[in-house]
Amino acid sequence: MGSKTYLVQRLAETQKTTRKDYDKIITGTVQDETGPLPGVTVLVKGTSFGTETDFDGKYSIKVKNGDVLVFSFVGMKTEERQLNESSIVILTSDNLLEEVVTVAYGTTNDQPYAALKGKVAGVEIVESQEEADGIVRIRGNASSNGKNTPIYIVDGKVVGSFNISSNDIVSSTVLKANEAIALYGEKGKFGAIVIITKDGQSKIDNELANVKARKNLQETAFFYPHLTTDKNGDVTFSFTTPESLTRWKLQLLAHTKEVQSATKTLTTVTQKELMVIPNAPRFLREGDQITFSTKIANISDKNLEGTAQLVLTDAITGKEIDLLANSLKNQSFNVDSNGNTQVSWNLAIPDTYQAIQYKVIAKAGDFSDGEQNVLPVLSNRMLVTETLPMWIRSNETKTFTLDKLASTTLSQPSSTLKHHKLTLEVTSNPAWYAVQALPYLMEYPYECSEQTFARYYANTLASHIANSNPRIQEVFNAWKSSDAFLSNLEKNQELKSLIIQETPWLRDAQSETEQKKRIALLFDLNKMRNQQQKAINKLTEMQLNNGGFPWFKGNDNPNVFITNHIATGFGHLQKLGVTKIDNSTKKMLVDAIHFLDLEIEEVYKKLLESAERIKAEKGQKKYEEYLEKNHLSYFIIQYLYMRSFYTNIEINDTTKTAVEYYKNQTENYWKEFNLYGKGQITLLQFRSGNTSVANKIIASLKENSITSEELGMYWKENKPSWYWYQAPIETQALLIEAFSEIENNTETIDNLKIWLLKNKQTNRWKTTKATTEAVYALLLQGSDWISVTDMVDITIGNKAINPTQLENTKIEAGTGYFKTSWNGSEITPEMSTVSITKKGKGIAWGGLYWQYFEDLDKITSVKNPLNLNKKLFKKINTNTEKKLQEITKETQLEIGDLITVRIELRSDRDMEFVHMKDMRASGVEPINVLSQYKWQDGLGYYESTKDAATNFFFDRLPKGIYVFEYDVRVNNAGNFSNGITTIQSMYAPEFSSHSKGERLLIK
Repeated sequence: MGSKTYLVQRLAETQKTTRKDYDKIITGTVQDETGPLPGVTVLVKGTSFGTETDFDGKYSIKVKNGDVLVFSFVGMKTEERQLNESSIVILTSDNLLEEVVTVAYGTTNDQPYAALKGKVAGVEIVESQEEADGIVRIRGNASSNGKNTPIYIVDGKVVGSFNISSNDIVSSTVLKANEAIALYGEKGKFGAIVIITKDGQSKIDNELANVKARKNLQETAFFYPHLTTDKNGDVTFSFTTPESLTRWKLQLLAHTKEVQSATKTLTTVTQKELMVIPNAPRFLREGDQITFSTKIANISDKNLEGTAQLVLTDAITGKEIDLLANSLKNQSFNVDSNGNTQVSWNLAIPDTYQAIQYKVIAKAGDFSDGEQNVLPVLSNRMLVTETLPMWIRSNETKTFTLDKLASTTLSQPSSTLKHHKLTLEVTSNPAWYAVQALPYLMEYPYECSEQTFARYYANTLASHIANSNPRIQEVFNAWKSSDAFLSNLEKNQELKSLIIQETPWLRDAQSETEQKKRIALLFDLNKMRNQQQKAINKLTEMQLNNGGFPWFKGNDNPNVFITNHIATGFGHLQKLGVTKIDNSTKKMLVDAIHFLDLEIEEVYKKLLESAERIKAEKGQKKYEEYLEKNHLSYFIIQYLYMRSFYTNIEINDTTKTAVEYYKNQTENYWKEFNLYGKGQITLLQFRSGNTSVANKIIASLKENSITSEELGMYWKENKPSWYWYQAPIETQALLIEAFSEIENNTETIDNLKIWLLKNKQTNRWKTTKATTEAVYALLLQGSDWISVTDMVDITIGNKAINPTQLENTKIEAGTGYFKTSWNGSEITPEMSTVSITKKGKGIAWGGLYWQYFEDLDKITSVKNPLNLNKKLFKKINTNTEKKLQEITKETQLEIGDLITVRIELRSDRDMEFVHMKDMRASGVEPINVLSQYKWQDGLGYYESTKDAATNFFFDRLPKGIYVFEYDVRVNNAGNFSNGITTIQSMYAPEFSSHSKGERLLIK
């Protein structure tokens, strides 16, 4: 299951008993609280017919109607079931073997012997006046008064009597009779007293310190095979496996020169006599309380008694930390031969760590084992960003105020708002924002076609910029050779991936030098070539045989909008002068364009068929009138715009006829389309040589625009809506392209860029598509963009900011860009006011970004037509049916329970390209871990299971009510935040919604 590996004590061997008189074959799975349970005996009651579960806990058995199956396993309670169909049987632990009750931990530091006072016969506590400092002595004698008395275990050894100073006792535990019998046999029938002294503890710690923990828990063993045969034709080879204790599958393929082939699958098991099998969650969440348990398996031929230890470390600093709540770090265990037991620790997760490393080690006699891994710690709060874009022109002074920060007070003790960071960013060149946005395009975590292309786009643009401007390359080389090193967090790529997906603000939590080094790394030419090739290879794999691209791999239906976007993106690169692409990429592009050619042909063919029917019914005149009507759509306009980049790519006569017809239509009906449509029409007409129509549209756009000093040049009608052609950032970027190519007025282009940059949020635009379009628009007129040397005067609050004197802040060579920030405790309401003075010519830009954490239930969402309702249900199996019981505060949940997550989504209108993300509690495990394309009630979507959440991607979300369900299994006990469910249109992100946050209590 994902990154979790289920380990087993041994492989199950199926009994060979064959039954001939049976009515049917029953199959099923047997599990315990940690997952599938191999080696469980399954017998038909009253007969000798039976089997055992295999490695995955599965069994198959022949039964007659009415047969009762008996499930038994060492250390587990025997279950009897009358089954009629396939089902899951869950075995629970037998308390006599596994339960150990420990008392009085709360007084351990002051009186470690307090558990013994007045609790057990045969123990005498004497406050001796003869001893120095009034030391209390504890004496025991199993036969001092002839009564039934417990046995004494001191530092792991059974003793007849003892006499210990209380100062030497680390801990004491009282075991009931049944618990003592399970551990020590018949001699424990009157209970047991387990005492650990300082000397004993020191000895245990020294022994455990020498236990080597397994760290390489990869699920694939990679090696280069060098195979040669011996004189008998046999092949022998060896390889080193990772340190996971599991079953490995080896698949072999052999072939001859005549292409004859054979395959062979082999399996092997890696195991130890003593094994620790931690039941760790995939992640931790701040504020959670979790029971961290580990199974200890013994496959040796003798009973073992030993100590298990849990060591927790801050993964960032490497320092040991103590998160134990009413638990001891060291715990004793006793496990039978070929049996298993369990030890647990209660943890309380604070909000002070980003990642925690756990190490579970166990030692019993000469046997030992350990496992070490890292768990990310996710926040239970949401990061909110308030922005204040700032702009100033030649010889001006302006004052800007971030109103929400100005009105904030944290004087009330009950306030849950917590400052995270206040960032001031200033640059003399707006195009620099495009450079900052490129790493975001590369790090976006989802694997759809559009974002795979975005990675290629970012790398190609970066390569082009670096190669075309030597001064830029000098700046990047300076950053790359800085003395800063990546943090430990960033070195752990797996951990970084999850933390960036779930807490993206952590990327900005590192030093300014590291951020600059990341951008410099982007512009590393070798790395760019590699990343470029990786992205284009993945894109080629996604392309369907007909040349089209689906949104996500696995969907066999091409998406014309995505295909159009990718083809247009290549056109943008070509327009910027990026023309060097290899033959396979050219073929991919040509195939995509020809796919779109066929689509436009099909649209035109259907139009002509309709026209012919009208001609047959109503005559030639009506036929001609019908064809003269407006038959354009936004897909047709987008296609014509895309095709205007590729006049050199062959177009057949049928397509050419369709293109000419629709191109003439755009000349007549351009007024009927929105800004996006008008922008594309004016460009395709201009590129076709029809400059009069292009100029007419440009003039119309200018007349309907609004120009202000604050917002620059924009259009009131440029508002977001539900379709891809109603996106403000992309529309503004397109209009910058149109005005730049057709009119090329610097003042107009600068005014258009002001509005575009006002919509930028903390180093990125809201979507990868918006970012690619904005980057293109800003770099289109990139001449002399690094020559600005004038600096601006800045005051924040009452303090003048001189970037040359700020610690860890540099004014980057050639850019005039600098960025500085203040952390939580340094932020005050007075810092909401910023005054900027610009001397001399040019334009300066900047932004003030305030980030703060707030509880999920205190953040207000934007009202919109989307509505989410999330409920959890406990799945209960009865003899006749499965029932769902809604989970409330009173619901009793235990390890092994199945929970059904039900999400009800309401949309009051059609939408496109929607992303829904459902967060999970760290104490549950998803049942379905395979990402795949699904269909439900006529709705197609891609479901992707990640470590901390399940993602749903909808190509199209029609109006209606939809219910989504998936199951999770309770994996750990504790008190957990279950997070929230969020939904957002990926290409109109202003519209989003989220569910209410809930907590999950598991006993």
